Amino acid sequence: MITSPSAIERRLAQIPPAAKRKIFVSYHHGRDQKYYNFFSSKFSVDYEVIQDNSLRQEINSDDAEYLIRAIRERFINGSSCTIVLCGRDTPYRRFVDWEIKATLDDEDGLVGVILPDVRPGTNGHAILPERLHDNIYSRYAPWIFWRDLMRGGPTRLVSLTEYAISSPKNQIDNSRGMMKRSTLPPAPRIVL
Repeated sequence: MITSPSAIERRLAQIPPAAKRKIFVSYHHGRDQKYYNFFSSKFSVDYEVIQDNSLRQEINSDDAEYLIRAIRERFINGSSCTIVLCGRDTPYRRFVDWEIKATLDDEDGLVGVILPDVRPGTNGHAILPERLHDNIYSRYAPWIFWRDLMRGGPTRLVSLTEYAISSPKNQIDNSRGMMKRSTLPPAPRIVL
């Protein structure tokens, strides 16, 4: 069962705020940079916001294990939570999957933020990166819609990250195989 926002709210009310934390932000750079820029400007007072902006250019390798180690050592190490900005093409990006995997390997917090342009699945729910979905389903990772995060502001994000960081580590589901390559999103269906 996926944890509902109202159940998360009840648990959030019990968690005391912590000192300024370092968070890692994972997102599809080609499509969602504007959301990252807005997120970073809005929340940088309360968080040290980092991203992997140069990783793709710095490391010229197809070795997934090596790249995950580099992600962990250069960006995620020292952060306490990863925020995944989930947009239209995010589920199809291997680097996002690898960043989530590295986060879970380190047992750091994980939060999903569903952007306005996310693709709906056949059941009407948002299509999310599979590894993130596994951890929302296991109740390890909370999630929030972008509009609700923007309305709630820094206080809301602090509560979500503290919830994620304090989630029981035995709820982590990192069993899925790693994406080998980024894929193309499915073609839109044409109804005649």
